[in-house]
Amino acid sequence: MIVGVRESKARLSELVAKAEAGEEVVITVRGRPSVRMVPIAAANQAPDNLRWAKEIRKRLKKQRPGAPASSSASILEDLRADRF
Repeated sequence: MIVGVRESKARLSELVAKAEAGEEVVITVRGRPSVRMVPIAAANQAPDNLRWAKEIRKRLKKQRPGAPASSSASILEDLRADRF
């Protein structure tokens, strides 16, 4: 479903309900797609968070004894940099 920003203001509750039901809602500004509303899958959130935690644990275990310790924040920065 594609709607303009003005129409989306008037129908926000309806559009959210449609997105929750699985329908993709695209909001346009001056005729150009600007925002896409999709449902957040609760089942997908936990594994993603666990993946980050597992990766941090794995990298912390790989550190050599006597080497400067990496913080979890620096490991997260490295992982985020790897995505781009």
